[in-house]
Amino acid sequence: MSAAGLPSLVQRFFTQRLLEQQGLSSHTVASYRDTFRLLLGFATQHCGRAPSKLLMEELDASFTEKFLRHLEESRGNSVRTRNTRLAAVHAFFRFVAIREPALGLQCQRILAIPAKRCEHGPVEFLTEEEAAALVAAPDTGTWIGRRDRTLLLVAFQTGLRNSELTSLRRQDVAFGTGAHVRCLGKGRKMRCTPLRPDVIAILKEWLLRQPGEPGDPVFPSSRGGHLSADALQRLVSRHAATACQSCPSLREKSVTPHTLRHAAAMSLLRHGVDLSVIALWLGHESSETTQIYLHADMRLKERALAHANASGLAPTRYKPPDPLLAFLEGL
Repeated sequence: MSAAGLPSLVQRFFTQRLLEQQGLSSHTVASYRDTFRLLLGFATQHCGRAPSKLLMEELDASFTEKFLRHLEESRGNSVRTRNTRLAAVHAFFRFVAIREPALGLQCQRILAIPAKRCEHGPVEFLTEEEAAALVAAPDTGTWIGRRDRTLLLVAFQTGLRNSELTSLRRQDVAFGTGAHVRCLGKGRKMRCTPLRPDVIAILKEWLLRQPGEPGDPVFPSSRGGHLSADALQRLVSRHAATACQSCPSLREKSVTPHTLRHAAAMSLLRHGVDLSVIALWLGHESSETTQIYLHADMRLKERALAHANASGLAPTRYKPPDPLLAFLEGL
């Protein structure tokens, strides 16, 4: 057995490696934390012992592969999410390989597990009608319903990332002239996103009915703390299922919290906002990242096609290809 146990290594990985040495942002640390919550929870079920009683040797390459299959098959996570979790596991075992040379072979085998290739299809987004149905789904007669409606409305209008939305504090909301919300995004970049008058009114009403300190979350859980990533996912899924009754087209879509961000970007694009402005709005490092939205909406492509000129070439008679070439092309 290694000199340092699993609990000690995990604690040192977060405090020494991520926070002290690398100085990662709170969002990145939270992503790593969520990975280890899932990993240790799966290990507890797999080994039958509490996380603090687990041994490093039990988290071998075979176990890690089972955990990755569990993410995709049992939790229904995408390949991208699977790869994100694997990246966090790799970072931990690179740290372990340095701290505990005796575990070097185990670490090597885990680090050899590759990321999966995934298709880069068009982004999933909601139309304005679908977004309106989702916002109207919560029961505003309850505290949770009022919170959820306000959260969904803010998400659709601002396009904040999931972590930015759940970590939003009361002091990050500014009303009055130039009303906006502030958030610390990727790369430790602070950005301000303006709010529409209708969103201002609903958000102001929510905060007035929910008194608290400046550092308290805007959208607290029922216990008063920040919403977790899983809680946000369940919130969106629950209201999407309700919204399907009034908007059947939602049944054909996989609605996640990130879908709301895509919907915000597509709404801006359809209203003629320049792509570089949308990149700033969403906090993208480069406008090239924002170009995925140009491929998402067929109506944008149809409008571009309407402006295209005819080639002026007369159609030629079809000739069947050579049989050997036809065979090769069919492979």
